[in-house]
Amino acid sequence: MSANINILQIGKVDWNEVYTLPENVTLDYVDSLEGELNKEYDMVFLDRTPSDAETEMLYRLAKAYTVFVTDRVDVRGRTEWLCRSRKAQRIADSDIQRFLKEESRYYFTRPYGEKFKLQDLAIAQGFHGKVKWNGNYSVELEGDYGEEFRQVAYWRFSNWMLKGEVADFWTEYEKDITVQVLFEFTLFAMGTSVILEQRELRDEDMKQVIRMESTQGDGILFVSVRAKGRGRVKLIALHKRLSRGDHGFFLPGGERYVSAQREEAFCYFDPADLKPPLSVYFAGYKTAQGFEGYYMMKNLGCPFLLLYEPRLDGGAFYMGSEDYEQMFVDMIKKHMDELGFTSDQLILSGLSMGTFGAMYYGSNFRPHAIIVGKPLASIGNVAANEKHLRPGGFPTSLDVLKYQCGGMDRACVEKLNNKFWKKYEETDWGHSKFAVAYMIEDDYDMDAYASMLSHLSADGVQAYGKGFHGRHNDNTDGIVNWFLAQYKKILREDFARGME
Repeated sequence: MSANINILQIGKVDWNEVYTLPENVTLDYVDSLEGELNKEYDMVFLDRTPSDAETEMLYRLAKAYTVFVTDRVDVRGRTEWLCRSRKAQRIADSDIQRFLKEESRYYFTRPYGEKFKLQDLAIAQGFHGKVKWNGNYSVELEGDYGEEFRQVAYWRFSNWMLKGEVADFWTEYEKDITVQVLFEFTLFAMGTSVILEQRELRDEDMKQVIRMESTQGDGILFVSVRAKGRGRVKLIALHKRLSRGDHGFFLPGGERYVSAQREEAFCYFDPADLKPPLSVYFAGYKTAQGFEGYYMMKNLGCPFLLLYEPRLDGGAFYMGSEDYEQMFVDMIKKHMDELGFTSDQLILSGLSMGTFGAMYYGSNFRPHAIIVGKPLASIGNVAANEKHLRPGGFPTSLDVLKYQCGGMDRACVEKLNNKFWKKYEETDWGHSKFAVAYMIEDDYDMDAYASMLSHLSADGVQAYGKGFHGRHNDNTDGIVNWFLAQYKKILREDFARGME
């Protein structure tokens, strides 16, 4: 069943009288905006030029990428500002009916994404080659698969797809050139063996996101991997997200980047009022896929950029190959350039895993401020602490160590630590300000704050922090409250934003 979509239409003619709407779409028509509307809308259509007062109301009401204007709208003055700040799009009269019927369903309110669990991956009984499990990162198969495609693995627990659901799938895998692989997606009617839809996808098909729709009824999706030839196949991940069609990823306007190794990174940009600063927020460790901190950053009132990466179980600390890391640099630079901002009009921020991204890429930009809560810098130590200080507390840290450095011995721990500190120490932080909330008895990276201070040698840098008693996850509310208080303080004092 498709999600309900709420649309606000402003104009001189009620589109309910003109167009046919899908059953799940509700369109509220008003000829003028008066007072505050008590409803949240997924899309806004402007069919006439709004007044300046209406423009201010629409700015507060509408989300970026969800405003559409017809040719009857004069895009000048405050309306031009509104269209820039809300990333409005033109829509032709001839396309309105098709858009309402076919595209509106992608503007649902709540995004969702998940990674199929690696522990749910089963090896086919007919495969007699070598099998190697690399923690929760990957499974490697090596052997002779034969001259015809044969099943080598499958996910044990099938995935529900309700009628009308559209989902995007992405696979991470590696293979020898002597092996061909085929991913088979089969949608069975609920409770039966009747096939509603089946897709067989080879290497050339897997270069793009795989989009599937359950058109005939509620179903159960079964995913199988087949191979032929001889050599090695590494199965890394299978991701599923509710599709936004061609309108973004996770949120309307969400951007997706992919490295040569099929590793993904995402960003979401909201221009807000187009005035400095640009606030960048790196998501923390999260198994439910999607952007983090949307409403928190939106409520600050300034332009913001959300960054997110879905590798491993809930993120791999934004580190990787040179081209992977360059993607994050490019995301930030692209949106700084769009706004016309410089580094002294940039704030980088994050909580927990996101603090690493903020500080690590802070070295590339030397921003006006870095605001972080529960900082993690020596990621090798975070993994090493899993054995004695925090047994079973954050096992993904061991996957991160093995993934980033290829091993788990002391040399790898130091190598991963130094990856951060070398970059941090070589940066002239003389024009930056650090605001840090930290846990005094942190069981992830207990020396992060002290190490940050001791490695700051630039003249003019400002750094201050507040410690909270407890382990890493003992007082998240206190950390977040202080984190937001520093954001508001810096916006008020350094950028003349009148926030209470």
